[in-house]
Amino acid sequence: MISRWTFNVCLLLCVFSCYIFCFNSLGNTSQTRLKQRIQAIAHPAQPNNSIDLPLYPDTLEGKPEIPSPYRAENGMEYLTVVTDASKYSLFPVTVKSGESIEPWNVPLEIDATDFPTLAKIGLHSEIELDAAQRITGRSIAEITELGRPGRLSSSGFLCEDEDVMSVIKGDNRLVKKLGLNHLQTATPLIHLCHMIRCYSNHHHSRTHIHTWKDQSYILYNGKKIFLEVTLTKGGQKSIFNDGDLDGAWGIKIWRDLDTNETKFLTERYNRLDENQRKSFVQKLSQMMLGEIVPFYIYRYGFYEGHTGWRADPIAIAFIFGLKSIGEIENTFPGKLDYELYRHFTNEN
Repeated sequence: MISRWTFNVCLLLCVFSCYIFCFNSLGNTSQTRLKQRIQAIAHPAQPNNSIDLPLYPDTLEGKPEIPSPYRAENGMEYLTVVTDASKYSLFPVTVKSGESIEPWNVPLEIDATDFPTLAKIGLHSEIELDAAQRITGRSIAEITELGRPGRLSSSGFLCEDEDVMSVIKGDNRLVKKLGLNHLQTATPLIHLCHMIRCYSNHHHSRTHIHTWKDQSYILYNGKKIFLEVTLTKGGQKSIFNDGDLDGAWGIKIWRDLDTNETKFLTERYNRLDENQRKSFVQKLSQMMLGEIVPFYIYRYGFYEGHTGWRADPIAIAFIFGLKSIGEIENTFPGKLDYELYRHFTNEN
């Protein structure tokens, strides 16, 4: 048996040991919380599921482990661009309905007043198109007249044999056959508009963009997209009554065919001679457009007529990897060249 004195001493030692343990634990917890607070101040939390990566003009040495384009769960969208120095830049390019894109200060809005079905499903109702007399309060006849060569634009928004409603209807059918809608075809081009805005804002000048001096190509759905932006002479007014929408930039977009795509088209279109095939491939894989066109597609489903400034929906689908060349060919078997060249008229 132990004495009462010995028992009391042991009890005191146990209580003291527990006190020391608890004190240390509380101290460690306080220190941990203090460290977490310091880290939170030094490195603020990113928005829910946005990328924790530096954005342009900062660069990355290695390719970021995200697709391009990338859409985070919070809705933020990003494009990966490869620089001339073989580094990587991330550009924020979020497409948000109703939001203005600088420097145009024009909101992204579908013309739901004139085209309610377009606003609902992203494609036109031909019943609505046949019944339309005006777009944005301006008559179809006036819009067509303003869009012809030598009117608001020297090269025109339409060819002489085309009218605005025939073009809208013809492209609506093309997009529907491809299994796409006008929002899907407009999005890659609006991504590029956001990227151009981000680039020009960093250089504090709209005129600086034409140099595009430090970027090599854009990654988009696994494709290498090349871009040239030039400042045109003066501004380009819109043929629609859509407020401040005007343009000043010429945007050239293209990508090179890979070996399999070249072989595929050569075999499928061996009826074309070398010059014809070269022209056909150029129509499919490159486009020159003004910055008005992405808004036209988004708002009205209008890609312009078959002028040198047309953003053909087939070319958009091919260049940006929305559809493979096999899928596009299966949609227009043996007639892809015809679909790229034919004009949209009342007779055709």
